[in-house]
Amino acid sequence: MGGHARQVRHRHDVQGVVPAPEIHIEVGDRVRINFKNDLPESTDIHFHGIRVPWTMDGVDPYTQPPVPPGGTFVYEFVAQEIQVGIYHSHHDAQVQIPNGLFGAFTIGEMPIPDYLKDQGYTQVDRRENMVLNDAGVIGLSLNGKAFPATEPYTLRKGEVMQVNYLNEGLTAHPMHLHQPMGWIIAKDGIPLEYPMPADTINIAPGERYTVLYKAVDEGVWAWHCHILTHAESATGMIGMVTALIVTQ
Repeated sequence: MGGHARQVRHRHDVQGVVPAPEIHIEVGDRVRINFKNDLPESTDIHFHGIRVPWTMDGVDPYTQPPVPPGGTFVYEFVAQEIQVGIYHSHHDAQVQIPNGLFGAFTIGEMPIPDYLKDQGYTQVDRRENMVLNDAGVIGLSLNGKAFPATEPYTLRKGEVMQVNYLNEGLTAHPMHLHQPMGWIIAKDGIPLEYPMPADTINIAPGERYTVLYKAVDEGVWAWHCHILTHAESATGMIGMVTALIVTQ
């Protein structure tokens, strides 16, 4: 595979961006990440849920020493299979991740199960990552933002959205979309032979769920964590709340 791997080049400036930009590549791509630490503290990068050689796993002290301020490290591997993962710090991670050192890392496209194709899920019209967090300077948030700053999602009736839920928080979050029903098609980046219906999906720290939603009924549908203190207060919605807007 390595001799035929496609060289992919991305340039990401992650300063001030939470989550960090998604890295999306295809199966067979050769990945080289030239990492420079511009932080005032040591750190590293771990590719959570991504198959890499152990020397590229980014874990202090097992695979490398932490990268000091101003230091560099080169991560290099070949993408071997469809996966949904996260790249994040694995050094003082209980502080660094809740403060923003994380982003989605996806390889390839998740296939639609035959059962759902027969139900009209013939294509994916929109793909989104929803990263969950609950601590640090970010606090209770979806993709680094708390309601009312969260951005709503829009679909037309009949369209299908694929969502990768990725939990980078310190506790589980049961995510609930009022409409429509979701179908879980992959768990931790592994496609399921038989999809599972769910309107509330409990996502533990580090877990990833890939879910298909098909817009059926018009409206502005609430979408939130169902630990109620993560989504509501005496003054209204807070924290881990967004909406799906379904139009004609």
